[in-house]
Amino acid sequence: MKKVLLGTISTLLFISCQEPKEAADLLVFNANIYTVDDTQPKAEAFAIKDDRFIEIGSLEKLSKTYTFTDSVNAKGKTIVPGLIDAHCHFYGLGLQQQKVDLTGTTSYDEVLARIVDFQKKKKVSFITGRGWDQNDWEIKEFPTKEKLDSLFPETPVAMTRVDGHAMLVNQTALDLAKITADTKVSGGEIVQKNGELTGVLIDNPMEMVEAIFPQPTIAEQVVALKDAEKINFSYGLTTVDDAGLSPDVITVIDSLQKADQLKIRMYAMVSNVPAYVDHYLKKGVHKTDKLNVSSFKVYADGALGSRGAVLKKPYSDKDDHHGAMVIGVNEFKELAKKLAGSPFQMNTHAIGDSANAVVMNTYYDVLKNKSDRRWRVEHAQVVSPEEFDILNDNLVMSVQPTHATSDMYWADERLGEERIKGAYAYKQLLEKTGKIALGTDYPVENVSPFYTFYAAVARKDLKQYPAGGFQKENALSREETLKGMTIWAAYSNFEETEKGSITKGKFADFVILEENIMEIEEDKIPNIKVNATYVGGEKVFVRGE
Repeated sequence: MKKVLLGTISTLLFISCQEPKEAADLLVFNANIYTVDDTQPKAEAFAIKDDRFIEIGSLEKLSKTYTFTDSVNAKGKTIVPGLIDAHCHFYGLGLQQQKVDLTGTTSYDEVLARIVDFQKKKKVSFITGRGWDQNDWEIKEFPTKEKLDSLFPETPVAMTRVDGHAMLVNQTALDLAKITADTKVSGGEIVQKNGELTGVLIDNPMEMVEAIFPQPTIAEQVVALKDAEKINFSYGLTTVDDAGLSPDVITVIDSLQKADQLKIRMYAMVSNVPAYVDHYLKKGVHKTDKLNVSSFKVYADGALGSRGAVLKKPYSDKDDHHGAMVIGVNEFKELAKKLAGSPFQMNTHAIGDSANAVVMNTYYDVLKNKSDRRWRVEHAQVVSPEEFDILNDNLVMSVQPTHATSDMYWADERLGEERIKGAYAYKQLLEKTGKIALGTDYPVENVSPFYTFYAAVARKDLKQYPAGGFQKENALSREETLKGMTIWAAYSNFEETEKGSITKGKFADFVILEENIMEIEEDKIPNIKVNATYVGGEKVFVRGE
């Protein structure tokens, strides 16, 4: 009997070895894989076929089941799902490569020097740029246009603040835009001093200057999009949520993706321009494997750094100043009602506690008989106790951790010691809603998702300041942060069934890291390197190539 049993087992083993294997495109093995799939958190290998993960597990199991056209030995390196930036300005980043870069300037004189240097090289007819922040200067006040006027008496100049909510322009630009000391624009400010224009515009008045900017040609748009893609792939970003695009640019993106000339996946928020809203409400949601057009980006208020964010009580450092709504409250509520009757998401920029109150309460009001709409609050930067009390999982908080570590040097001056406790409160937001989507808001901040990760976990800036972390009680764990940059970000886009984790059936988007992001010493997180980035199983970036 024993001999018969042994013979039967030997026969079964022989037959199993002879059974035909399934063909697969790629085997990735010898890896430290964080799947972000709670049913199988860790693995050492996975198989890919036709741009999807088809099985995750051990090398031994996969080798018995599949034959492979190609394979990658990860040599023990860490692999995570393709990273998702839940709030950025992808197209804007690309355009920025063709403009004056003012990020990191430490004085107004340095700003001027960069503009002069740019114009010597480029000789453009209208000088534009972005990135200055007076809070980084020794004199933390808005600049004025006199030096710009003397340097560029005939060439229009318009330099946007780092947050996109203020602009410094010279007199030539003001004249072309027909802005005078008597011009009135709601939803912002044309800053004056002693009755004279200073050249600083805050929020809505900026649109008058932007309207006279030379418009990029389609060729320039294509270059911008491809430039941005290269930068994003180098940081392991495989999906980006662009917070505000026109139909024309979205059409270019769609065309490039369909021609396989743009490989990055995009969740494109349509800018809240009446003609754009009407166009897409009539057209309907547009969804492909690479492009998702199913939301509108709305601005409730401005930014804290330029004192355009709307606060319930006056700014602590400017008496009787509350900021200004970019959109009227009634107009916002009417738009929300209109979108509630459509399949589109509403994604609203809200910084100040007053703006957050308007947005959250309006959302709850118009969605009270609807479920799983996932309307997003973009930034949710200053939230008062009353709004924390009403938060639940019917809304998605989309936040950018590096804002906390950039703003912490001066935010308490704007808000005071009590209000600051409800600012950049990511842990509290997560506890109330169950999920939190993380992004960068680049080019307001740096593109690097590792800076985002570090700011979320350590609550420090790149100088490792402060030693104990800024309001550390609102730090996220590494597991929460990774989810916020993958599966929760995908959820915020209604895309969690197709991306955000290394799971059978999902797109094979993944990143090979040089270091283990989940275990590396905390202060080394910002310096993590991406070895390779894959989209749909296709290698789109390799470090050093």
